[in-house]
Amino acid sequence: MRRAPIIIRWQTMHRSRRAMEWLIFAAAIILGVFATAWLTQERLIFFPQPITSTAHLTTLAEPLEVVAADGKRLHGWIVKGATVPGPTVIYFGGNAEEVSWTLADAHWPREWTIAGVNYRGYGESEGTPGEPELTADASAIYDAVTLRQDIDRTRIVVFGRSLGTALAVHLAATRPVSGAVLVSPYDSLTAIGREHYPWLPVSLLLRHRFDALADASRNRMPLLAIVGEADTIIPPERSRALFDAWEGPKTWLVVPGAGHNTLGASEIFWDGVAHFLAER
Repeated sequence: MRRAPIIIRWQTMHRSRRAMEWLIFAAAIILGVFATAWLTQERLIFFPQPITSTAHLTTLAEPLEVVAADGKRLHGWIVKGATVPGPTVIYFGGNAEEVSWTLADAHWPREWTIAGVNYRGYGESEGTPGEPELTADASAIYDAVTLRQDIDRTRIVVFGRSLGTALAVHLAATRPVSGAVLVSPYDSLTAIGREHYPWLPVSLLLRHRFDALADASRNRMPLLAIVGEADTIIPPERSRALFDAWEGPKTWLVVPGAGHNTLGASEIFWDGVAHFLAER
């Protein structure tokens, strides 16, 4: 009878020890998930693509090389328009895009010159992609393009798709442009991350935030925002948040039934782009 309290105490201590072990185990798993998210986030954001061919580019396409602020060489093309000096679109692509395919699209209005440079690590561009690097590179690309004599500096339109919309928004806030076209835009990558990973403290873990909201509130040039009705990667409400923050005149174009990667297959998409550019 005297040993019962000892047994009870031992059982209580054993249960407490097991509970602590499970707590430590759970904490280790959580910390491991957080550490993995911190260390591998670039693989979730950037998907560099190689150049598989240039045969699809027209004879009007000329190589365009831009030397970034840190000396890295960025490679792309400029497709000459029918007008010289010509109105020019500066294009910033998605996170898994090699830009030559978009530059080669036959839907671009013929009078417009189209310039696009692959992100660091994409195509033949040197370096490793990251938010500060791509943001600085966007300014370098703009400066290189607008130095050309065949470009009309008063008719520059920035055009961003998905990831590239944040770069276009920032460039519009820091350089003279006559308009912006944003395809599947978003307010911040933090907000997008919360949509897809609600169980992670995204705001604490994310290094590449691409916060476009503050820049949008500074922009007073015309905007065309194009979104896919069925986009599940960048939900329309995230695009709408950016659109609502834009201070200038703006047009909201929804492509019925289109997903994130099928917008460009719609005539509604290209008709909207052509109409917007014609007014610039």
